[in-house]
Amino acid sequence: MANQGVRGFYQITETIKDQLLNEDVINTVTTGDISDIDLSKQTIYPIAHIVINNVTLEEQVLRFNMSVLAMDTVDQSKDETVDIFRDNDNEHDVLNTQLAVVNKLVQVLRIGNLYRDKYQLDGDPSCEPFYDRFENQVAGWACTFDVLIENDINICN
Repeated sequence: MANQGVRGFYQITETIKDQLLNEDVINTVTTGDISDIDLSKQTIYPIAHIVINNVTLEEQVLRFNMSVLAMDTVDQSKDETVDIFRDNDNEHDVLNTQLAVVNKLVQVLRIGNLYRDKYQLDGDPSCEPFYDRFENQVAGWACTFDVLIENDINICN
């Protein structure tokens, strides 16, 4: 039984975590219930958080429906507002940078090294922006997608 499920939950969460940590603009990657993380600590940002929404056990593959939240703190300038479109903060910069993080992850799953390693994106991900979602003033993206991995359970043993 020890070898069964080798490419299951642990493997996919570790693989996605490692890919996200390869990004220069991500300091911390977490998983599980986001309310258990002390998001008030400034040192952990920018942060990516992995949520496994569900797993469908198909005949040949495990279908992981997951969301990756990529976020950073929004810094408010004390200067007078001169640009009402961009306001007096770096929210646009945060949204731009964190969208690039999830876009890169998607592309690596679609055609990059994770695809070649049999972590394969199925369908087109959806990304939803969020603002000030947690204790700190943060902004970022919640990207939801399906990843297929080999179902390596062998019932012949």
